[in-house]
Amino acid sequence: MHKQAVRPLLKVSVCLILVLSLISGCSGNNSAGPAASEQPSASPEATQPVDTSAVPEAFKAGTYKAEADGKDGKIQVEVTLDAESVITDIQVVSQNETAGIGVEAINKIKEEIIAGQTLAIDAVSGASESSTAILTAVEDAVKQAGGNVEAFKSRAVVKSGEGKTEQLSADVVVVGAGASGVSAAVSAADKGAKVILIEKTATIGGASNLSWAGKFYNSSAAVSSGLKVEVEKEIGDWIVNNHWRVDAAAIRQYVTKSGETYDWLTGKGYTTTFLNFGGEQLHMLPAYDTRQDLLKAMLAESVEKGGGQVITETTAQKLITGSNGEVTGVVAGKADGTVLEITGKSIVMATGGYAGNKEMVKEAFGFEGVNGGLGQNIGEGLQMSWDIGAKVPDNFGGQMLHQTLARATDKLKAEYEPFEASYPLMLSYLPTLMNVGPSGARFRDEAATLTAVAAANTSAFNGAYHLVILSQAQIDALKTKGMNGLKAPGLPGMPPEFYASFADKFTLDQPWKDADKVFESMVANGDGFKGNTIEELAKNAGMDAAVFAADFKLYQQAAKTGIDTEFGKAKEYLLPMGESGPYYAIISEINNLCSVGGLLVNTKFQVLNDKRVPIKGLYAVGVESEGVLFNDTYVGNGVGLGYSFTSGRLGGEDAAAGALGTK
Repeated sequence: MHKQAVRPLLKVSVCLILVLSLISGCSGNNSAGPAASEQPSASPEATQPVDTSAVPEAFKAGTYKAEADGKDGKIQVEVTLDAESVITDIQVVSQNETAGIGVEAINKIKEEIIAGQTLAIDAVSGASESSTAILTAVEDAVKQAGGNVEAFKSRAVVKSGEGKTEQLSADVVVVGAGASGVSAAVSAADKGAKVILIEKTATIGGASNLSWAGKFYNSSAAVSSGLKVEVEKEIGDWIVNNHWRVDAAAIRQYVTKSGETYDWLTGKGYTTTFLNFGGEQLHMLPAYDTRQDLLKAMLAESVEKGGGQVITETTAQKLITGSNGEVTGVVAGKADGTVLEITGKSIVMATGGYAGNKEMVKEAFGFEGVNGGLGQNIGEGLQMSWDIGAKVPDNFGGQMLHQTLARATDKLKAEYEPFEASYPLMLSYLPTLMNVGPSGARFRDEAATLTAVAAANTSAFNGAYHLVILSQAQIDALKTKGMNGLKAPGLPGMPPEFYASFADKFTLDQPWKDADKVFESMVANGDGFKGNTIEELAKNAGMDAAVFAADFKLYQQAAKTGIDTEFGKAKEYLLPMGESGPYYAIISEINNLCSVGGLLVNTKFQVLNDKRVPIKGLYAVGVESEGVLFNDTYVGNGVGLGYSFTSGRLGGEDAAAGALGTK
């Protein structure tokens, strides 16, 4: 792709996806527990007068139960309608949506339905599946009551701020309230700057609310635990492993300064726990359901105490520039329709990248897998910056490809217990099965499945998905001996949240009961394929029959001889498939946690233009600036989160210094 074509093409992509993004769901760890108890934010819609003259004769007042599929399971509600077909109450009986994201969306939608007596409500940004589920469930309850569903759907929503413009000013304006944005806002405020932080969703914390651990090199906790990284070797290896196409100064800054971030966060009450993860210095984040409150407390103590503001459900639309091209502010739209014109001396972009924009990811990186990050991250922060002259980096396009997923999992969970529903998923992590690309060609030593980043990138390089091949003989072995029947060298390397609901059964010797039925259901659901012969499997799966047959023959030969002439797979991982069918193919996909990079920055986190000169007043932190650390693909274990907090902390200080003229 020609570099000069990037900006206009991506601009079109962003414009298109602004509409499409509403159907992208949020993702992350489930929050156990019944209905949301948090207080919803104030509704932007004005309460509507309701015309009750057309109440259907069949309508019957009362309380009705209904449910719908959310992001992380069923959302069950009880909806009360009075004699005039007015919805007077909505109680969420049970739900399992993500705390701080899906839960807040449920509360917000509930409030807006009652206030406006309408079902014509936009999904909450970043939580569209949760939003759609509560709307669907309430609609079902109205139908059960014999109410006029079309009236509820057609009732206009009046936004109280429509047509209004409000002017605000600050020393530092931060766009995006994820880990990097919150850190930047807090550190800038601590340096004496008045800060305004805006966030497009109702949630503070962004992807950090869903993440596991970050890396803070040689933190006081790591050193006191006896694990110390040799800094110069780490930096040197990092540069070489990324083929020198990185900013060596930026890497040095992160490696030498991130340890301080651990103590900084601890001092702010956001306590992480050190973990020696096979020699890696990882720091586990606080409990999932506490993180947003901890970040809000940090903001209250620094930003709000210093006279600043935190404004949620407000989306940045464009940057304001002065006569010399300097950035002087940002225009944003609030959920209630109000337009904000916020002026500032330093503007910090922390909008989380563009992994939620499928078209943009495909164009920039050729990836067509799953967005496992936040659906609201669609690249408008990058586009706004490019529009005023920011450089598109030469290594633009990198993504954080991580876990392997099985397409069958979600549908199977509606039919089976979590353990059984996860059979295809677990097999996608075993090195003893044959893996092929969409054409039917084997593409790797399947031992790559033992390392998350290796598994993800080898797959993504070979197509939108790959297929895990399974024979009836192997299914029989699973039914009697569990994963030991397939000579699994260890438990599948899945993230803990993938198996938390069946941890007691997550063992190598647990027999896989009903394995036949599960894989038949997978095929029936369209999430895998079956063939009584190799040729039939190839046809049903859309593979090239000749390509697949040839590679299958070679693989069977390797299993017999113990010598893999194609990829050098170790003998202990070469498992025979038997001599007869049926055979199955599991559709396995790669999870993209977020994009990496998009804005070129220096070590003061100033955004650079095409001449690599700082654009006055514009800074970037977090994943949008992370491209300086990696070539074209993220390979850092814990670096994404560690860098987000560290770049935010340092970038906020630099933005404050630029605004206050202190250096």
